[in-house]
Amino acid sequence: MFGIPGKQAVTMTTAAVTQVRKLMERDGRAGLRIGVKKGGCAGMEYTMEFVDTADGNDEVVEQDGARVMIAPMAQMFLFGTEIDYQVSLLESGFQFNNPNVADACGCGESIKFKDLDELEADRQAN
Repeated sequence: MFGIPGKQAVTMTTAAVTQVRKLMERDGRAGLRIGVKKGGCAGMEYTMEFVDTADGNDEVVEQDGARVMIAPMAQMFLFGTEIDYQVSLLESGFQFNNPNVADACGCGESIKFKDLDELEADRQAN
């Protein structure tokens, strides 16, 4: 686990909690699993999928009935992230307010993270 004792790896806004809980209940799923993978114009992309069970190495965050599982390889990149759910006239979806992002592409789907030494320094400072 990559984190600080007593502090959740990620938090969710009220809108995100409501949407995750609604989708969990509708589909009978255990929660939302989030991760990162290589891809996109900035180098990395978020991944999201509703799952039936948590992997033994997932970091599990529960907030007001909503459950998010963080894939092991993503934990250091997502620590401190706030997950939001936005609805606009043209689109709706989850948004990641991630302090570990160094750069993002114009579409907001692809991100570049700070280097590992900088991530570790930020984690220890908090």
